[in-house]
Amino acid sequence: MGNSKSPFDGQFLGIRVRDNWEFVTRTNATSVVVLVPVTDQDELVLVEQYRIPVQSRVIELPAGLVGDLDNPEESIPGAARRELEEETGFTAGRLTPLLYCPSTPGLSDEMITFLLAEDLVRTGPGGGDESEDIEVHLVPLASVSDWLAQMMGQGKQVDPKTYAALYWLERRKSGLEPLPRSTPSR
Repeated sequence: MGNSKSPFDGQFLGIRVRDNWEFVTRTNATSVVVLVPVTDQDELVLVEQYRIPVQSRVIELPAGLVGDLDNPEESIPGAARRELEEETGFTAGRLTPLLYCPSTPGLSDEMITFLLAEDLVRTGPGGGDESEDIEVHLVPLASVSDWLAQMMGQGKQVDPKTYAALYWLERRKSGLEPLPRSTPSR
């Protein structure tokens, strides 16, 4: 792996240098979960929130940190269930791993786990915790591409992970596996 150094550690992010390459690392979590929640009515559950780095409202899949909140031993399924309910107000009867991969390998060492969330039951309002202002959208899968284009036409950004989820859902509809699975050890 070569030489590495840590010139900066903040509350949430740090900078690392390895083999003359600068990259970002999380200082408060072990990884990230991204949920692909689909209702029994074939709706994709998406969230919308203002993201400071891009100074825009962003449409995205529900997601969150694993091992934050002073719980470094938190499991990926545990974090997924917590984040899904907190952000969307839904609980999942079934979580199926789709993919474990880097989020932005040229910028960060962050690893994300995508989970398909099914058998959803509405248990609360969603909207995030006290630091978040999340709007929940239930979008029919049959028209989600048009809906996303409409949101972009309104000046909102769309997280590209949403399009990856649509690809996997289309493969599933065709009877194919989403992708060969690679999963973390936890």
